[in-house]
Amino acid sequence: MGFTDFVSDAGLTLANNFLATRSYVVGEGPSQADVVTFKAFSGAPDAEKYPHVARWYKHIASYESEFSTLPGDPSKAYTTYGPESTEMPTNPKDKPAEDDDDMDLFGSDDEDPEVAKQREANLAAYKAKKANKPKPIAKSLVSLEVKPWDDETNLEEMEANVRAIEMDGLVWGASKFAAVGFGIKKLQINLVVEDEKVSLDDLQAQIEEDEDHVQSTDVAAMQKL
Repeated sequence: MGFTDFVSDAGLTLANNFLATRSYVVGEGPSQADVVTFKAFSGAPDAEKYPHVARWYKHIASYESEFSTLPGDPSKAYTTYGPESTEMPTNPKDKPAEDDDDMDLFGSDDEDPEVAKQREANLAAYKAKKANKPKPIAKSLVSLEVKPWDDETNLEEMEANVRAIEMDGLVWGASKFAAVGFGIKKLQINLVVEDEKVSLDDLQAQIEEDEDHVQSTDVAAMQKL
């Protein structure tokens, strides 16, 4: 197996030129060619000196947990190329002998059509798998303050009316009454919302419809989960 020279400035410069117009080593998606190349690095490249290599390295690193499932055959001996501006460089010390069974790391003009067809099929299957993978649900933890009109407002009734509000993607949490001043207390209540389903503005407007108890509402704190 011939490994690309990712140690010398000359090798990294040529690699940077190669990746300036490419997101992946082969084709339009991550493959075992990217995995083999990624593993040839001893660490992340200097982003200031080699921005395109660093971009590619960071991007491929995001697939590290999926390396074994990427299309391609990691057992194949991938070869590399010489100092062309459109090809990745090789370390002369590691240059492999000519071998007709080697698989071209970056593809070649005389590539076996069946091999190319199989690679495209694997890539299409991988993209379909990624497209069907469910996305994580974005949620937020919110601390809401509900202020009564005065010290004569029945806070228990006010809280009961707040908790009676039901929305898809809304879960009420712990609460307490906190002193405001002059004998007045406000309701501090926690809630978890699914960001795509619950509008905090709409929720606050619905709470404030309880005009017998609620003077106003405020979001005291919010953080993404």
